[in-house]
Amino acid sequence: MSQLSVSDISKSFGALKVIDKFDLDLAVGERHAVIGPNGAGKTTLFNMISGWIPPDTGRIEVEGLDITGRSPQAVTQAGLARSFQKNTLFDGLTVAESLRLAVQAHSPVRFNFLQPARKFGGLQQRAHEIARQMELETVFDRDVNTLSYGQKRQLEVGIALACSPKILLLDEPAAGTSPAERATLVRLLTTLPDDVTLLLVEHDMDVVFGVCERITVLNYGRVVASGTPDEIRRDPEVRAAYLGESAGHAGEAGKA
Repeated sequence: MSQLSVSDISKSFGALKVIDKFDLDLAVGERHAVIGPNGAGKTTLFNMISGWIPPDTGRIEVEGLDITGRSPQAVTQAGLARSFQKNTLFDGLTVAESLRLAVQAHSPVRFNFLQPARKFGGLQQRAHEIARQMELETVFDRDVNTLSYGQKRQLEVGIALACSPKILLLDEPAAGTSPAERATLVRLLTTLPDDVTLLLVEHDMDVVFGVCERITVLNYGRVVASGTPDEIRRDPEVRAAYLGESAGHAGEAGKA
């Protein structure tokens, strides 16, 4: 059974067909990227999978559970977490506070003032674990607004990991980062736990090729290619449209 199964989903906005009969099956622990130019439908695809908008047709399942059209909260409870293109952090909070709140929001236990010490200790421990995983230990007590842009992107991934997801959707996590910050992000994403499935939308092909074992290419809402990084590099249509005529290594595809 696939961990994430997307079957024949479509989405239109008025007369514009944004996603047209899209299929995707991800195995446990798979690292998969969706790439394509501006307007290809990548973010709309993520919004449907994560429950922010319903598909017009088709079915989305997590380990056989139908989550089609369910709320983002229900989708999260099914084991899926996501990040967004734009920064969603709260200035004024520290890294520690941001991670503690994320852990608390997804905890099955209700926290209240009658049991503050023990529960706070558990939150703090989990927040430290995520900070260590995302290489944010040295800035754990710093305000979010003092972080570098790359550190903010790392924190957003950490917040998504706070609910211990089975499936992690990252929407352009490297957007706006420097080459050094992107290299750090690639290293961190390649060390995610083996049982966490990753679905990545990203325009930076160094990140895509460095992290993912399979790639799906969207154009005008339809799949035009799917395969391993080497297969995608060699595909003439992909090379011409997204990687450039001389692309044997890396280039950039457009943003969603």
